[in-house]
Amino acid sequence: MRPAFSVLFLTTLIGAGQGLFITLFFCELLVPASLPSNFLFGGAVLVLILSGLGGIASVFHLGHPERAWRAMTMWRTSWLAREGIALPSFMAAVFAYAVAHWLNIGHTLAIATIGVLLSMVLFVCTGMIYGAIKVLKEWAHPLTLINFIVLGCASGTTLAAAYASFAAPELTAALAQAAFALTLLGLLTRAASLWRNAILRPTSTLQTAIGIRHPRIVQKSQGSMGGSYNTREFFHGKSPAFVRGVLVTLLLGVFVLPLALVLALPLLAFVFQYLGLLAERWYFFAEAQHPQNLYYQGTS
Repeated sequence: MRPAFSVLFLTTLIGAGQGLFITLFFCELLVPASLPSNFLFGGAVLVLILSGLGGIASVFHLGHPERAWRAMTMWRTSWLAREGIALPSFMAAVFAYAVAHWLNIGHTLAIATIGVLLSMVLFVCTGMIYGAIKVLKEWAHPLTLINFIVLGCASGTTLAAAYASFAAPELTAALAQAAFALTLLGLLTRAASLWRNAILRPTSTLQTAIGIRHPRIVQKSQGSMGGSYNTREFFHGKSPAFVRGVLVTLLLGVFVLPLALVLALPLLAFVFQYLGLLAERWYFFAEAQHPQNLYYQGTS
C-alpha cells in the first residue's frame, strides 16, 4: 500500500498523546503526593497539542474536508467514523482534566479515568481501521491492534520521562524505567508481526486477483497514458533496497536508540523514537500487499 504522510503523522501524534495521558493518569493514581502542582496540567496541555496536531494532519488526507462530518454518521459500520468520534471525545476529556487541575476543582482522577477509557477506545478504533481489512493479510491480525497500543504507550511514556526531566525531576527515573519496559515490549510485539508477515504466503493468485482462470497471464502495457489509480494508491513505488532501509531505520529509531538513551537522556530518546515511529508507520503501510498488486505492481 502507498503510505499517506498525513496518516503517518495522525497515528503517531495521537498515539504519543494517548500514551502520555495514560502515563499522567498512573502518576496521579500512584504518587499524588510527589507531583508538582503544574505537572499534570502541563502534561494535559501537551496531550491536547499532540492530539490537535494529529487531527490537523488528518485533514490533508481527505479529498473533501468540508464533508468530513458526514463520515461520522456511519459509526455503526465504519471504524474510521468511530475514530472520528473518539478523537474529539478523548480531547474533550483531556481538556476537562486540564481545566480541573488549573482551577483546582477536584474530581481530577475521575475525569482522568474517563479520559483513559476514551483513549483505549481511540486506540481500538484506529487499530481496527486496518485490522478489519481482511483482504490485507498483513493487517488482519490481532498484532496490528496490539502494536498500535503498545507503541503508542511506549512513545507517550518516553515523552512523559522527557517532560518530567524538566517539570518533575524526581519522577524522571521511574518514568524512564517504565518507558524502557514498554519499548522492550514493543520490540517483542513488532518483531512478532514482522516475522509473521515475512513468512506470510498470499492466498490470492494472479488469476484470482483479476478473475481470469488462464494459467499464464502477463501484463505487457498500461496503455499510452501509463500509470493509473491502482498503481498510485495501492503500491508505494519504492525499491526493495529502500524498503529494507526503512526497516533498519525503524528498528534503530523506535527500539535500539531509545532503549540505549531513555534512562540517561529521555528527551533525545523521544526524538529518535518519534522519528523512528514515522518510519515504522511508513513500513506498516508498505508491507501490506494488496491482491491487485499481483497484476499491477510489476509495471507501477
